[in-house]
Amino acid sequence: MKTTIAAVRGRQVWDSRGRPTVEAEVALEGGAIGRAIAPAGASRGAHEAIDLRDGGARFGGMGVDRATAAVNGEIARLLVGRDVRDQAGLDQAMTDADGSANLARLGGNATVAVSLAALNAAAAAEGVPLWAYLAQGRKVRIPLPEIQIFGGGAHAGRRTDVQDFMVMCPRASTIREAFEITADVFRAGGRLMEETGRLAGAADEGGWWPMFDSNEDALAALLKSIEMSGHRPGEDVFISLDVAANELDSGDGRYRMGLDRAEYGSEAMVERVADWVRRYPILSIEDPVSQDDLAGFAAATRQYGDKVQLIGDDILVTNAERVRAAAAASAGNAVLVKVNQAGTVSRAKAALDASKALGWAAIVSARSGETEDVSIAHLATGWDAGQIKVGSFSRSERMAKWNELLRIEEAMGADAVFAGASAFAASVAAGLR
Repeated sequence: MKTTIAAVRGRQVWDSRGRPTVEAEVALEGGAIGRAIAPAGASRGAHEAIDLRDGGARFGGMGVDRATAAVNGEIARLLVGRDVRDQAGLDQAMTDADGSANLARLGGNATVAVSLAALNAAAAAEGVPLWAYLAQGRKVRIPLPEIQIFGGGAHAGRRTDVQDFMVMCPRASTIREAFEITADVFRAGGRLMEETGRLAGAADEGGWWPMFDSNEDALAALLKSIEMSGHRPGEDVFISLDVAANELDSGDGRYRMGLDRAEYGSEAMVERVADWVRRYPILSIEDPVSQDDLAGFAAATRQYGDKVQLIGDDILVTNAERVRAAAAASAGNAVLVKVNQAGTVSRAKAALDASKALGWAAIVSARSGETEDVSIAHLATGWDAGQIKVGSFSRSERMAKWNELLRIEEAMGADAVFAGASAFAASVAAGLR
C-alpha cells in the first residue's frame, strides 16, 4: 500500500475533564488513516513540552484553536508528501519547524497528536495492530499495570498531599488476573470509604476521592482495602505511590504537606517517604522529591532504591538526556514515559531506550486529562516497556486502555507473556523472586 502522506487534519475534541484538546488524522495515498488525540496533565513538570492554548475567557483559556490551526496549516504543509514510515524524520521536521526548546510555538498538543496519528497510519498501511507494527517481529511482553485506588494531590482537590495511591500485582500470571485482583481491591476500597463515611466522589483519574485526616490514614486505608479484598499485601498485591513532590515544593527548597501539618527540607522529605517504605508493602515510588532536586532523588535512591522502584516523572520529563544525567548521579532506577510530555513519539521512545540501556525500568503513562485513544496500550506492549500506568479501574477513558490490553493479550495467544516481576530493574525484581 502507498505510504505517502496525502493529508493531515486537526480538530478540537474534548478530554475526560471536559476541556478542549487536539485530535489529528493522517491520511495516506493508499487509503489508510491514522487518528490520535493529545492528552493533558494537571501535575506538569517545568521542563516538559508545552500545550498551545488560546487564552482569554473562552473555555477558561483552554481553547485549542491555535493548535488545530497549526495542524491544518504549517504542520500539514510540512508533512504532506512524506513517507509515513519515517517516524523519526516526521517528528524531527516538526521539532525543527517549531524552533523552541519545548514545542511552545506549534504546541506540544499539536505535535504529539500528529506524531501518534502518523504512527497509527503507518500500522494501518501495514494491516497490523499498532503493537505488532512497533514490535517488528520481536517477542514483547504484556505490560504490568499500575492502577490507582485512591486519588489525591492535583487530581483530587489536594485532599491528600500524595497524588496517587496505587496497587501492582507483579506475581499475577496474566494481565487478566492482575485486573481481576485489582478490581477486588478497588471495590473493597470503595466499600471501606462508604462504611467509614469518608467517600467524597471520584478523582480525575477515576480513583476514589476520600476524606482522609492524614497521608498516613490513606496508606492504612489502602492496606486495609487489600486485606478486605481477600488478597495478601506484600504477596499478591503491592502498594505504589506517586508522591508528586513537585506540587509540594514551596519554591524555597521546602516541602509543605498540609495533612501532616508539617514542612520538610529535602533530607527530611526523603526520610518521610523512607519511613513509609519501611512500614508498608510499597514496591514503587514516583517523584519523592521535586523536579530540580536531583540531590534528593539520589539520596532517596541510596536509601531504598535497591528494593523499591524509584520513578522519575517531573524530574526526567521523558527526556533521554535527563535520564542519563540522573543515572550518572545515581538517582532513580525507572523513568515514566509520557508521549505528550516529550511532544513526539520519537522523543518518548528515546527516553525509554535510554532507560533500558541503563538497566532501568520504564512505565508508559497516561495523563490525568485523557480520552478514548488507546495508543499507549500499544506503545507499552510494542515497545516492550514492561509497565503501564493509566489511572484507576473506572471511567471509560481509563477502562478503554485496560480493555485494549486484554484484546492484545488474546491476540497474542500462546505467545502472550505477562511482564510481571521482570518489568523492574534487576535489584527490585530480585526481591520478588
